[in-house]
Amino acid sequence: MAKISQITPLDWKPELKAAAFKYHVLIAWVAVALNPVWAIADYFNSPNHFTDFFIFRISVTFLTLVVLLRKSKFLEHPEIIAFIPFVGISVQNAYMFSVLNVSELQKHTFAYIALFIGAGMFVLWRPIFSYWVVAISLFANIVCFLIFGHLSVTDMLINGGMLTISVALFTILLIHTRTNLTKKEIIARLALAVSNKQLEIKNEIIEEKNKDIRDSINYALRIQHAILPTEDKIKQVLEDYFILFKPKDIVSGDFYWHAVVNTTPQNGNPSERIIVMAAVDCTGHGVPGALMSIIGSTILNQTTSDAAVNTPADALGFLNKEITKTLNSIKDGMDMALCAINFDRLELQYAGANNPLYIVRNKKCIEVKADKLAIGADTENALIKVFTNHVIKLEKGDSVYLFTDGYADQFGGPKGKKFKYKKFQELLIEKQDHSMEEQKHILNDHFELWKGQLEQVDDILVIGIRI
Repeated sequence: MAKISQITPLDWKPELKAAAFKYHVLIAWVAVALNPVWAIADYFNSPNHFTDFFIFRISVTFLTLVVLLRKSKFLEHPEIIAFIPFVGISVQNAYMFSVLNVSELQKHTFAYIALFIGAGMFVLWRPIFSYWVVAISLFANIVCFLIFGHLSVTDMLINGGMLTISVALFTILLIHTRTNLTKKEIIARLALAVSNKQLEIKNEIIEEKNKDIRDSINYALRIQHAILPTEDKIKQVLEDYFILFKPKDIVSGDFYWHAVVNTTPQNGNPSERIIVMAAVDCTGHGVPGALMSIIGSTILNQTTSDAAVNTPADALGFLNKEITKTLNSIKDGMDMALCAINFDRLELQYAGANNPLYIVRNKKCIEVKADKLAIGADTENALIKVFTNHVIKLEKGDSVYLFTDGYADQFGGPKGKKFKYKKFQELLIEKQDHSMEEQKHILNDHFELWKGQLEQVDDILVIGIRI
C-alpha cells in the first residue's frame, strides 16, 4: 500500500498541454473548413482580387492541413498547431487589407476581428505566442501596405485598422486570462485528485488498523467467553434459569460466574451441594472492563479452594483483598451480587457489593440490599472492608434474580429517561409466572423497545433462577 508521504501533487503542464492540443486541433480544423468558404464572400465583396485571395486561402488551408496530418508530432508543443494557421491567416489578411478599397476594407475587417475573437475563445498558450502573432501580423501589414497599398494610413486606421488593432490587443489579454484560468482549474483538479488519493490511503490505513483492532477485540471476546461458564455446565445443576447477557461493545465489563461446591461432612452429616452464582460489574466496559473481568473470574475461582472462604461474604472479602493486591495503586474495581443456593435445604446465602438481590415470591419482590462497598477501588481501606452475609429461607417457586446496573440505567422510553429499578421490579413481578427462558426473551424485547434508537449505555447482565 502506498504511503501518504509518497503522494505528491501531479504536474499541471502535461494536463495543460493535453487541453491545448485538443482545442488547437479543433481551431485548425475550423480554419481548414472555413477559410476556403470565405472565398465565396471574397467573390462578391472583392471580385477583382478573388483569384489572388483564393490562392492565399488555399495555401494557408493546405499548410494547416499538413500540420493537422502530422499533429502527433506536436504533442509536446501543441501551440504550433494553432500558431501556423493563425500566422498564415494574419499574413493573408494583411495582403487583403493592403489591396482593398475603403468599402471592401470595412467589410473585410469583420473577418479579421472574427479571427482574433475565435482565437481568444479557444487558444491556450503563453503570452509570447500572442505577441509573436501580433508582431508578425503588424509586420506583414506594413510590408504589404508599402508594396501594394493605395490607401493612406489614416484611411486604413479609421476604416477598420484601429478596431482590428484594439481587438488584437484585447485578444492577447483574453488568451492570457483563459490560459491562466485553465491552468488553475487543472491544478485545482489535480490537487483534488491527490487529496482524494491521500484520503483514500488514509481510509485504507484506518480500515486496516480498525481490522487489526476488531481482530484483537474478537480474539479478546473468545478469551472472555472461555472464562464464562458454559451453558452445558450450568444446565447440569440448574433446571429452570436464564442468563441475559448483552455487552455494550464486543467484549464486556460485566461477567457471570458459576461454581458447584460440596461442603465438608460434619458430625456424621453427609456432604451437601451448594450452587454458587455471581453477577459482576467491573469498572468500565469494552476492553478495559473485559481485562478486569478476567482478573475477577480468576480470583473467584481461587475462592472455591480456599479453606477460609465458607460464605459469599467471605468470598467478597477474599476477592477484595486479592484485587487490591493485584491492581496495586489502580483504583478500579467491581460491583457484585454473589449467592450460594442449597436446593436441599431451600436456603440461600447472599453477599453484595453495591448490587442487590431480588426474590420474587407470590407477586411480591423481596429486595436483599447490598453493602455500599465496592470490590477493590479503595486501596486504603481494603483490609477493613467487611461484607454482610445474608441467609434467606427459600420457598418452592421462588424466582431469584442477580443483576448489574445496566438494565435499570438504560435511557429510553417516550421521554428518554432511565428505566430505573422500580420498573425493573414491576416487570419481574408481572412476568413471574412465565418460564425462565420466556422471561429472558421478554426482558430482552422490553429492553430493546425501551431503548429504541438510543445507544445502549452499559453492559447488561440479568440472571434468573427458579427454585
